[in-house]
Amino acid sequence: MTPTNIALHKKSRILEITWPDGITHQLPCEFLRVNSPSAEVQGHGIGQGTLQIGKEDVNIKAIEPIGSYAIQLVFDDNHDSGLFSWTLLRDFGENYDAIWADYLQQLEEKGYQRKKPGQII
Repeated sequence: MTPTNIALHKKSRILEITWPDGITHQLPCEFLRVNSPSAEVQGHGIGQGTLQIGKEDVNIKAIEPIGSYAIQLVFDDNHDSGLFSWTLLRDFGENYDAIWADYLQQLEEKGYQRKKPGQII
């Protein structure tokens, strides 16, 4: 299913995706960055991923269409690999709470304390 609209809200760091069935998902840039489908983040096999930390203030600086099936997001930390397919983005929207909770749990297990957006440490 191809989105009917994709809007980046730079100030709030939210990528808003509207689907043909009327459902809208709002995905934070940080969420998209730490869950990037790139090999840098996911690794080359199961269990080889790298936990992304320190991405609280990341934003998207460009959205590039890839054929009719995906977009490539260019983040302001210069991460630009990994294709976000429509299927993946829909899954992210539908399972956001569980995916985000898992990420926060991993951070906690590593002893990383997330900063509030805009906070300087």
